[in-house]
Amino acid sequence: MVEVRAGAPADVPFVFAGVRALAEFEGLTHLLDGTQEELHQHLFGARPSCEILVGSLDGEASGYALFFTSYSTFLTRPGIFLEDLFVVPERRGVGLGKALLTALAALAAERGCGRLEWSVLDWNKKAIGFYESLGAEPVRGWIPYRLAGDALAGYRRR
Repeated sequence: MVEVRAGAPADVPFVFAGVRALAEFEGLTHLLDGTQEELHQHLFGARPSCEILVGSLDGEASGYALFFTSYSTFLTRPGIFLEDLFVVPERRGVGLGKALLTALAALAAERGCGRLEWSVLDWNKKAIGFYESLGAEPVRGWIPYRLAGDALAGYRRR
C-alpha cells in the first residue's frame, strides 16, 4: 500500500541517501558538497528552508519530495518549488512518484499557492513523459541562471 506523510527527523538518512542516488543517476556527483547534518538543519533546524514528504510502500520509506516555498510577484501569491522527486529504483512503477506529486500539488492548493514548479533535465524523457501525463507543461521562453560556488562566494559581505 502506498502512503505519503510529512517527513520527520528520522527520515533524514533515507533522504540524504536518495540525494546521493539522484546525483549518481543524473551524472552530477561532482556537485555534491553537503552533509547529512546540514540537510537535517535545513529541514528541521531553527529556521527550516525546505520540507519533505516521504512516500512509503508497504510501510517502508521508498521515495520523497523535497520542496520549498517560492513567491510570484505577478500572482502576488506563494508557490512551491519541487527540488527533488525521488523513488528508489526497485520501487518505481507502482504509483509512488504520482502519489508524492499529487500530495504536493494538494498541499500547494491548500496553502493558496499560485503554482507548483520544478526543473527536469532535458535528456530525462521518462520523467518528462511522467510529468506531462499528470498535466504539467514545460515553461517555454525562460532560461534558468545560477550563481554558485566561488562565483557566489565572491559576493560575501566582508
